[in-house]
Amino acid sequence: MREEDLELARKMVANLISTSTSVEEDDEGAAAATTSSPGNSPQPLRRRVLDLNMACLSDIDLATLHEHRLKQRWHYGLANYSDYHHHQDGFNAMTRRCLERSLHKPDTDPRKVQRDLNGNSLDAFDSSGGADKSDLDNNCFASGMQRQRSGTWPRTRSLNAPSPFQQFGPCGRIMKNSAMVMQIQDPASQRLTWYKPPLTVLVIKKVSDASVLAPFVQLVDWLLQEKNMVVWVESAVLEDAHLNEDVKFKAIREKLVTFKDGRDDLTDRIDFIVCLGGDGTLLYASQLFQQSVPPVMAFHLGSLGFLTPFRFDNFEEQLTSVLEGHAALTLRSRLRCVMHRKGDKRQEAKVEANADARPAANSILVLNEVVIDRGPSPYLSNIDLFLDGKYITSVQGDGLIVSTPTGSTAYAAAAGASMIHPSVPAIMVTPICPHSLSFRPIVVPAGVELKVSVSPESRNTSWVSFDGRNRQELFHGDSLRVTTSIYPVPCICAQDQISDWFASLADGLHWNVRKRQKCLDELSDLTASGSEDTLDEMENMKLYDI
Repeated sequence: MREEDLELARKMVANLISTSTSVEEDDEGAAAATTSSPGNSPQPLRRRVLDLNMACLSDIDLATLHEHRLKQRWHYGLANYSDYHHHQDGFNAMTRRCLERSLHKPDTDPRKVQRDLNGNSLDAFDSSGGADKSDLDNNCFASGMQRQRSGTWPRTRSLNAPSPFQQFGPCGRIMKNSAMVMQIQDPASQRLTWYKPPLTVLVIKKVSDASVLAPFVQLVDWLLQEKNMVVWVESAVLEDAHLNEDVKFKAIREKLVTFKDGRDDLTDRIDFIVCLGGDGTLLYASQLFQQSVPPVMAFHLGSLGFLTPFRFDNFEEQLTSVLEGHAALTLRSRLRCVMHRKGDKRQEAKVEANADARPAANSILVLNEVVIDRGPSPYLSNIDLFLDGKYITSVQGDGLIVSTPTGSTAYAAAAGASMIHPSVPAIMVTPICPHSLSFRPIVVPAGVELKVSVSPESRNTSWVSFDGRNRQELFHGDSLRVTTSIYPVPCICAQDQISDWFASLADGLHWNVRKRQKCLDELSDLTASGSEDTLDEMENMKLYDI
């Protein structure tokens, strides 16, 4: 808005205020001078005019008004009730320091004095018994020293971008959409809490691994005897011959509750999940629950262990802490995949109408990725890719990987994709050996819907697998729709969301591991010595951290 328009609006507001003041002075019953409207209680005339003034200023010069209010509050030294939390009637210490820096800048003209809207000097704060600057600084630094980094302390930055301001200028704003896919939350605030004590626990162990038998028996016995919990296991576990030879397991075998995969529905029956093994046990847990998933605690007893952050050495202390609600969570998003066969338009419309409310019979939730490949055919795959109904490109190569951020460190990483933190809401699309030098992996928002179909010009069909399971053939005319599910997998962290992920990158994938570069002092010493024996000796020394 132009400056002359702004000045004109301010003059109009000032005239309204002066008019209301004169009316109140002429009328001895100024307190009774009110205006009323149907359905509203009477309000004093001056107050309504002041409300009009606030509304005008809010629309015209909101930023300037806010700045003036900050200066006035600073001048009058309003109370500060907390060290680092914002309250309605006070500043935090950091805000006061910033205001002090901006209001007391050195000026070349000593005759200039900063004044507030009422013409009062703002320098009076330093000389009228205001808060002492040194005390303020000490309090601020003291509060900063008390705040240790943990999963609960207030953060100024996070892995997710801050929630965007939804109004743009006086007139524009984002249209609200009730069909929201997910709500982004700061990873530091994702903490586990139980609104009632967990009673049933599902224990998943790695199949055909003798090294897991002893920890399995020890864990199940502890949960039954010490925690009095109802323990569920898969019926196939009880058929293990080596396990049935264990004397301790024979005593607790009859206390276990069993289920059969593919036959029994575990929805709303399990309060807590414990995985013993590798990453496959966590993928299996995700497959068992096609809607809401209970909190998962995964112990590393497998080979890679990228998704299993806990060690089994002190499992009693770790489980007790988790059962008491002292744990951070990583919400690992899943992909909702729906197959549409040729000519099945009625079922397709039904699925689109129900969305995620009740999963369809042909709907599958995956934690890592869905892979579309050429199968046994010797020809290239020719796959059409659509994004929210719009044609994007055709993939000519061995296939296509559509992965979650969790799956970005699995098959997608081997195909050359970037690694994404699991808290980032996104879907990654990675080609498999594309016959193109410019086809790079892309990342799209989590809320979009991807449609994959076999191109009409394709010489062959394609094959689809979901987290390495349920392999199906994709014929001409069929399509696969993929979007982010509203049901993530809540994985319990051993430390926190950031430490666990980077520790997995370092331990599992040896991310950014190389020998350290020699410093200049070392090079100068080697050059000054000039001895070949010294050079050989220095090369053989362990100067680097592996």
